[in-house]
Amino acid sequence: MSGAASRPLGALVVGAGPAGLAASRALQRRGIGHRILEKGDQPAWVWANLYDSLTLHTGRHMSALAGRGFPRGTPLFVPRREFVRYLQDYAAAFALPIESGVEVRKLARDGDAWLADTSRGLVSARTVVLATGIVSNPRWPAFEGMAGFGGHLMHSVAYRRPHPFSGQRVLVVGVGNSGGEIGSELARHGAAVTMAVRTGAHVVPREIGGIPIQYLSFWLRKLPRGAQEWVSERVRRMSERKRGAPVLPLPPYGALDAIPLIGFNLVDAIREGRVAVRPGIERLTATGARFTDGREEPFDTIILATGFNAAVQPLGDLVQLDAAGFARRRDRVVSEDQSGLFLIGHNYDSGGGISNIRWDAPRVAERVAEALR
Repeated sequence: MSGAASRPLGALVVGAGPAGLAASRALQRRGIGHRILEKGDQPAWVWANLYDSLTLHTGRHMSALAGRGFPRGTPLFVPRREFVRYLQDYAAAFALPIESGVEVRKLARDGDAWLADTSRGLVSARTVVLATGIVSNPRWPAFEGMAGFGGHLMHSVAYRRPHPFSGQRVLVVGVGNSGGEIGSELARHGAAVTMAVRTGAHVVPREIGGIPIQYLSFWLRKLPRGAQEWVSERVRRMSERKRGAPVLPLPPYGALDAIPLIGFNLVDAIREGRVAVRPGIERLTATGARFTDGREEPFDTIILATGFNAAVQPLGDLVQLDAAGFARRRDRVVSEDQSGLFLIGHNYDSGGGISNIRWDAPRVAERVAEALR
């Protein structure tokens, strides 16, 4: 792949995570010639490098890609290692055309087609399917005093396991699902954990009556808004009867308006006194952090569980971003800014990112086929 291909590919898929694999299988079923370029050394490389204890919330029935389920005996909530194995087996079972160790540095227009500048040369394609997800673009907030903090400052994407932090004073900034899981895990393994919670969080059980909450959320979305709010309120009351009043501040938006904190590990750790809760950060200091309530405390490590932005860096200014930080698109997967550009893995809601990928992959293949006619 040392120079631009003499005959452009029908489609170039960027990324071999769940989105790229699902898109490739859908393209394959339509007979569309394509290649997947993956910057890591294996399919699902990003997932293989996330924290050890990560477990899917969606349940295995909403976490499988089209054409291949999980092996018999897979837990209802799939651990990261088993999910990585599943994705790699998926790629092998369908002989998906993956080239590992190839980073796409820049995507540019080449007339009506595309030219990818990669770590192994130029690749020409008539269409591009961007399946790069979000993990390679962590969101770093700009706190005053960051440069002067003398401890260890890291993003949650770099966290792997709790043991290196045992005995440390750790501040986890952000109370999304990653922050909640990392904070509670650190507390169970000997760290003195504080959570900085700026806007609050709605907390829901991981399952109700043995049914994953996201299965229920999928069906709940089909109801009118009023009915959704009624069910959501009943779930909240049920949780409070079982576990008591909320220990985290409630955010200014409703429980249906953002992905909630799923499961009660963090809540239980707070109730047990193993995790402290503080408001937002005013600034970092040389030894720790000053919070918006005026309190100042020392920390050895600060972990920024502050989320991610869509990994669309190779596109530069070719696309504009929507309010959520994703490339603008119509029909869920079609770029509003560039012809022949399709995006998968950019739809997140209560149904889960992976189930959205499964639904969007056939749509991507259909729209690519239309563009190639």
